Amino acid sequence: MSQSMTPPQPEPSPVTASTPPSVETPETPPIGHEHSDVSGGWLRPAVFGAMDGLVSNAALIAGVAGGTQDATDSNAVVLAGLAGLAAGAFSMAAGEYASVASQSEAAEREIAKERQEILTNPEAERAELVEMLTEKGLDAELAEEVATQVHRNVDAAVAVHAMEEFGVDPDELASPTVAAVSSFLSFSLGALVPVVPFLVDGDALPWAIGLTLVALFLCGAVVTRLTSRPWWFGGLRQVLLGGAAFVLTFWIGSLVGAGLG
Repeated sequence: MSQSMTPPQPEPSPVTASTPPSVETPETPPIGHEHSDVSGGWLRPAVFGAMDGLVSNAALIAGVAGGTQDATDSNAVVLAGLAGLAAGAFSMAAGEYASVASQSEAAEREIAKERQEILTNPEAERAELVEMLTEKGLDAELAEEVATQVHRNVDAAVAVHAMEEFGVDPDELASPTVAAVSSFLSFSLGALVPVVPFLVDGDALPWAIGLTLVALFLCGAVVTRLTSRPWWFGGLRQVLLGGAAFVLTFWIGSLVGAGLG
């Protein structure tokens, strides 16, 4: 009797430790994150300069339009608007430059004082840094080690002490020139918005106010980059404040115009 033969079975292939092609390994998120500029720079004077130009010049135009016997007198309105643009832009630039320059000079003075203290009395300054670090939660031994490492380089020690003691980074002081130029250009652009409709059509007060309110909403939304408020909140807030300024100045202009007329 014949005996059936079982065919030989193939040996199982060895299991490899490689990841199957169909499985995607998620990307590791980058370490660290960036923060918005909250210390000044160009964004703050630019945005607030534009809003100041929008509100002040539109309010000025509304007051002049309300005070003239003919509210559509485009010559008087355009003259007032361009004069307000020039005066406001130069005033904003000069004020912003003086303010930021004074702030930077005061910070530089404190930084120089801190450098002198570190050079003349390094051990006392190192002990002061140890105390500040322990108050922030570091162990005394670790604080000693960190302070010793920092004070091996004078520039590093000055930077750390300046940041810890009065919240200033010596390498990132605001530039008064950048602030002044940003403020000048943004104010001019904002102040020009309510004037443009009068250059096209003499009876343009509603268009000027409407265009200004739209621009104010956009500026208010941009400002929320510096805050935790939602964009629509910042936009509506600026619209309400600007609208109130237009109504009040138009009413005051009407009263004054009626009294003078």
